[in-house]
Amino acid sequence: MRFGAGANTSFTLNGTPLRAEPMRFPLSLALILASGCALAQGAIDTDPAKRRPGFKPHQLSFETPKDGVARDEFRSQPFYAVILKTVERCSAVEKERIQLQNLFPAHKVFAPMFECDQEPEDTIHYTNVNPKVGFIGVYAGEDLDTAERVLASVRQLGLFPGANLRRMQAVLVYP
Repeated sequence: MRFGAGANTSFTLNGTPLRAEPMRFPLSLALILASGCALAQGAIDTDPAKRRPGFKPHQLSFETPKDGVARDEFRSQPFYAVILKTVERCSAVEKERIQLQNLFPAHKVFAPMFECDQEPEDTIHYTNVNPKVGFIGVYAGEDLDTAERVLASVRQLGLFPGANLRRMQAVLVYP
C-alpha cells in the first residue's frame, strides 16, 4: 500500500481489492438528500388572525410539507414563547385563550391539547415543556432579543407573575 500524491491507495479483503471511489458519488448524494429531509422545518405563521388549513384555533400553525412523503412527525422552526401560565394538563379553556389573545393582538396565543379527551384528534404538541402539565403561551419570535422584549411587555401588564421564556418547536404528529 502506497500513500502520497498520485498514490493508488487500495485496501484488500481476503485478497480482493476494495476501492471507495465507485461509491463516493452515490453515498454523497444519499447523505445530502437525507440531511435536507432531516433539517427541513416549517415556518411559523406569526399572524394570529390567520392560520393554515388543518390547524385549530388553539394551535400555533406552521408550514407543513406537501411532498406526499410519509413521516411520523414534522417540526416547526425553533421559536421562543412566553409561557403565560401553567394549568392542569388538558384544562386550558378556549374562552380564556381567546381573552388572552385580545391582550396580544400581534402575537399568537396557543395552548396544547395533544392527547386530551376533549380534543381526540389534536395532532400538535410542543417541545421543551413537561408533557404532564398544560400551559397557555404566546409566540415571542425567533430570536432571543425579540423574545425578551415580548417577555418585558408581558411582565409590564402585571397579570402573569410566573411568565417565562421557553425555546421550543411545534410538532405535528401524523395520525
